[in-house]
Amino acid sequence: MKKLIFLFCFSPFVLIAQDFHLSFRGGLANYQGDLQQRGFTFNQSKFVGSIGARYDLTEHLLARTHLSFGTLRAADAKSKSTSLQSRNLSFQTKLFEWELGAQYNIFNLNYKWWTPYVFAGGALYRIKPFTADNNGTKVFLQPLSTEGQGFLPGKKVYKSTQFSIPFGIGAEYLLTEDLRVGLELGYRKTFTDYIDDVSSKYVDQATLLAARGQTAVDLAYRGNGTYPAGGSLRGSEKNKDAYYFVQLTVTWRPFVDWYKRTSGLASFKKDKKVGCPGVRQKG
Repeated sequence: MKKLIFLFCFSPFVLIAQDFHLSFRGGLANYQGDLQQRGFTFNQSKFVGSIGARYDLTEHLLARTHLSFGTLRAADAKSKSTSLQSRNLSFQTKLFEWELGAQYNIFNLNYKWWTPYVFAGGALYRIKPFTADNNGTKVFLQPLSTEGQGFLPGKKVYKSTQFSIPFGIGAEYLLTEDLRVGLELGYRKTFTDYIDDVSSKYVDQATLLAARGQTAVDLAYRGNGTYPAGGSLRGSEKNKDAYYFVQLTVTWRPFVDWYKRTSGLASFKKDKKVGCPGVRQKG
């Protein structure tokens, strides 16, 4: 009788919980922009970790959300281009991202052990680019307006929090009914050219000095020669900056086994087979 009461009370919860998964990701983050122009490279990449959740909407489609924490960086000194090496700029930023999107599994995991998938969505991310001055002191770049942002006509100060469009591909493999591992490549299309604080042209040296001081002048150009003439190219506005993740993934469904233990309706021992008897059939 107690089991029947438990089943009646908690069935709505189980129907929801059996489609709910916790998600963990870890891997490398990199950026593409004026200081690193290659489309994809592991050069100068840094660790990124993510925690999140997923919910199965159908047997192929699921909703997903993740919080990611990592670092983006690049330096002209590590470029193979002599012109970029002579510019000698560098940046680094902590990256915080909240992603919300959808994932489509090519195969039905009720009948197969693995599936490739595609995903897309939207994300809010926060950056604060900085560099080290000649004394090794950490200096944030946005307040320096190195390209005239905030004091030249038409030059707005770029925002630290921005919107991006994440999309990519991946693959998952079932270790058990409730535990999956995989690999994911995710690209982020952004709408800014200032993740690296480099975009367009040099500001006249005297103008920048008067507006933001000597530190701004020192960090706007760090080459061995004289400061470039105002209006000469510092970066390229043709393409926006971007960043991407390559991560190993672990997905765990925790609540179905909790229900089995407390209800006594089934053994806590996992069945190593394709599919899940607890998953409701969906159209």
